Amino acid sequence: MSRIPPRLQPLWPLLKRLHRLLAHLGGVLFRRLGPVAGERAVPRTATEESTATVAGEPDAVTLHAGGPAEELRRGPAVGSPPQHWVFVAGERDTVPARYTLEVTDGRLVGEWGATVTPGGVLDYQSSGYFGLSGWREHPVFLAPRLPPVEHVPGTVLSLTTRGTTGNYYHFLYDALARYGIFRECLPDVSVDAVVVPHAAGYQRQLLELAGVPGPHLQPRADRTYRADRLLVPSTPNQDLAAPHWVTNWLRERLPPSGRTDTPRRLYLSRGQQPASRRYVEEAALWPRLERRGFVSLDPGSLSVQEQIDTFAGAEVILAPHGAGLTNLTFCRPGTKVLELFAATYVHLGLWTIADAVGLDYRYLVADGPSREGRPMVGVLDDVSIPPERVEAALDDLMEDR
Repeated sequence: MSRIPPRLQPLWPLLKRLHRLLAHLGGVLFRRLGPVAGERAVPRTATEESTATVAGEPDAVTLHAGGPAEELRRGPAVGSPPQHWVFVAGERDTVPARYTLEVTDGRLVGEWGATVTPGGVLDYQSSGYFGLSGWREHPVFLAPRLPPVEHVPGTVLSLTTRGTTGNYYHFLYDALARYGIFRECLPDVSVDAVVVPHAAGYQRQLLELAGVPGPHLQPRADRTYRADRLLVPSTPNQDLAAPHWVTNWLRERLPPSGRTDTPRRLYLSRGQQPASRRYVEEAALWPRLERRGFVSLDPGSLSVQEQIDTFAGAEVILAPHGAGLTNLTFCRPGTKVLELFAATYVHLGLWTIADAVGLDYRYLVADGPSREGRPMVGVLDDVSIPPERVEAALDDLMEDR
């Protein structure tokens, strides 16, 4: 989404539907070209579950079991308006059991890390993408052939999946957490390479802090990696559920350093660039926050360890919805959080983290049509809420002892 030019971002819901349609139609045609495309042929079919992938090619695909399925019960979330439909829908989740697929002569396609077996089958369960109704809409079918193939000898571990190349939240909960699954399933296995995004500074810092060994290969839109032995952990956070084992693993793997000089009251600013999910009335609200001892913070300006330390020391956090709130993972239980939303885009991903950690979380949604049942309509809409309403909700949160 962030790669769409700003002038086209309001058209995102339409562009997404077009993207899905083109993948569906392209797949119908391109799957027929397999005999002439050779090793770059798009998958000839797919499985919905990895167990079916194993059953279809038992000589090439093995499933190494990890932890059990997790039933999550949350909430109800507290906020205004009460009982918002997004949070009500998120009160119950089932997270599938964890596993790692081992694929002999497996292929890993594009930035999304789609897993393809030597028999030409897309393992859809480990290759999920945003907002699809099924495997036929996967972007692997948008082109007549797969990207050029690069052979990587030996054992290759994949930590990449949708959203991990450019988003802090998805890198932490979808890429890094996959390493935890791999180690759970295959604790004694060493690898010759790891396919994981590492172009950004925060990605390299997180990989080092979490102890993910190299060499690291960057997932690329113009590349298909073929490995002698491909290891693909299951996707730990496909439905933005923040499973408790993930938050616990991240908190244990990425502890605070013990600093005590960090601010206790944080306001996370998203700047004032329009169509960026900014809080429009920030200038009017800020003097009131400053009088209450808040410090304005851009988490992206800090190192990863500084972000961990800062959130670990916080007592109250106020922010419009954004990836910086992923650092709630490192807060102490009981930390107070108020998250602001536009009426057109309410997202439960940070609430699920807050619930897993045990935070005192509240939400505040701007007035306007809720567009119930259409959660991805206004993804970058700015947040406009009268400062008096924010101030009242914040005071209510801070006074609730």
